[in-house]
Amino acid sequence: MRFLVTGATGFVGGRLVRALVAAGHDVTAVVRDPGKAADLAGIGVTVRKGDVTDKESMRAPMTGVDGLFHVAGWYKIGGRNRSQGRAVNVEGTRNVLELMRELGVPKGLYTSTLAVFGDTQGKVVDETFRPDRPYITEYDRTKAAAHFEVAEPLMRGSLPLVIVQPGVIYGPGDTSQLGDAVRRYLRRKLPAVPRDAAYCWAHVDDIVRAHILAMEKGRVGESYIIAGEPRRFVEVLELAERVTGIPPPRFRPSTRALRVLAAITRSEILRAAPATYLGRNDKAKRELGLVHRPLEDGLRETLTHEMAAMGTRASG
Repeated sequence: MRFLVTGATGFVGGRLVRALVAAGHDVTAVVRDPGKAADLAGIGVTVRKGDVTDKESMRAPMTGVDGLFHVAGWYKIGGRNRSQGRAVNVEGTRNVLELMRELGVPKGLYTSTLAVFGDTQGKVVDETFRPDRPYITEYDRTKAAAHFEVAEPLMRGSLPLVIVQPGVIYGPGDTSQLGDAVRRYLRRKLPAVPRDAAYCWAHVDDIVRAHILAMEKGRVGESYIIAGEPRRFVEVLELAERVTGIPPPRFRPSTRALRVLAAITRSEILRAAPATYLGRNDKAKRELGLVHRPLEDGLRETLTHEMAAMGTRASG
């Protein structure tokens, strides 16, 4: 089959295009700078210049494809330039999905996130949950707008779309702020870890596989939480200590303390630090055959990779 992928130079998108090529598919990647995607061209991906914020730039690459994976997104927390959040996450998604409808693409997959539910405050929610409190970050806010105000209405208008919702995605080479925090931990430079912060953790390769399963088996018009197992960040670092021998930070501020400090400093990072993003993946397990590797196994691979890159070895 012929697939078009947005976000193909990112953490998930890069692995997704490789998995699709390995499965024998014809893959086109729309990227802002083709010069930075030579590695994709080298494995047989057709690289086309385009940008999700410029609808017409994607028309020719998308014409005639059998399926669309819209993975591209803006995910900065605490960044000064927040205008990109709406431009990429909301208007970019609108551009991609409206063009999919105009061109009659048979099936599309949109990568949303558990963050569209906001801070679940310890509750483990399912796809039917709707938040009833303000969002705490611009990422949450713009991804929620894309999900509830763009993707879902288009699906109700018969767009043949499936939505997937990952939680935290970890793995070797993660360039996100979470990946940076893990590397600071490994260098013993992570000053603190929020006591109550909790996420659903999934290895990047399992998330990629979930995308492919959703394209193959997902029911049009449905959303699927594809997040992994729920764990507090403190617990994950305690698991990491078994691998690395490096203890987690002892300073573990409470939710209340972080929220007070966030109110004083107006820091989005501090406001988000104690949040919980928790969802149950029963539906994806039942309908897609979703499987996640044990967190400790995936974490061991990730930490070993990162330590090797730093020139050190795990002691666990």
